[in-house]
Amino acid sequence: MTFEPVPEESGFRMDGYWIWCGSVIRVDSIYHMFASRWVKDKMFPENYRQNSEIVRAVSGSPLGPYTFQEVVIGERDSSFWDSNMSHNPTIHKIGDEYVLFYIGSDYSTLLHGTKNLIRRVGYAASKEITGPWVRSDKPLIDSESNNPAVLESDDKIILIYRDEKLRVFLTESDSYRGPFKMKNDNVWPYNKIEDFCLFEFNGQIHMICEDNEGGISGQERWGVHLFSDNGGLKWFPDKSVVVYNHKLAFTDNTILNCTRRERPQLLIENGEITHLVTAIFDGKDSWSQLVKLNKPIKIK
Repeated sequence: MTFEPVPEESGFRMDGYWIWCGSVIRVDSIYHMFASRWVKDKMFPENYRQNSEIVRAVSGSPLGPYTFQEVVIGERDSSFWDSNMSHNPTIHKIGDEYVLFYIGSDYSTLLHGTKNLIRRVGYAASKEITGPWVRSDKPLIDSESNNPAVLESDDKIILIYRDEKLRVFLTESDSYRGPFKMKNDNVWPYNKIEDFCLFEFNGQIHMICEDNEGGISGQERWGVHLFSDNGGLKWFPDKSVVVYNHKLAFTDNTILNCTRRERPQLLIENGEITHLVTAIFDGKDSWSQLVKLNKPIKIK
């Protein structure tokens, strides 16, 4: 994939907030971004585990700029699995519903006796992109689960996630509501990957993800492309393995060397991949940024 430069005033930013984890879907002529935000009272990314919430922003063009509309997933009663925080949104149209997958936590779940809250994958669903959203009463995965990626394939819902040690799991269900059955409990045993996005092409499952330690690309945290031709049981690097690096090109011919560039998502319109979405941190601010492919990739 190669990308066009973007205007500097594009993407989704909010004064006073860290923005992360953008996922975009087009509905009619409007682009809706679901992203994480939390108050910018400490250095990035501190406090997301306690204070992140999921918001919706809109734009008339995929590049933006996007305008905040509402909080979609915020705090709720402490009896629920996601009462404390929500993060990692990924939006999908499944049947006649919009389904927002995300991770959440509550103060009753602490990880291995530490102060870290257990993060678990769940969902919210709505007939309309503007809501109302019905949140799941229980998580889809009852153990530490993070970075959910979802693919609807052959009347099945594939859900990939990772645990706190970056071990990656692939599960499958007849419904987005679950239950999900384990299909591969160690998707990529060779090195650490995270931040997944799935799509299907020519009967293969494809994954864009973060090369956490650089074991695939040779560069720490670059975006890489893996694929599976047997339903997710075995994975291989694509021949064009690097999807993105940490350089973001602007239309004024300047280049930003991102401090962090993570959480890849794809905008798919009319069966074509048209844009890559990544979260950007430049050392001072964070935002969600779309970049347009020089040539769309037809997958359907």
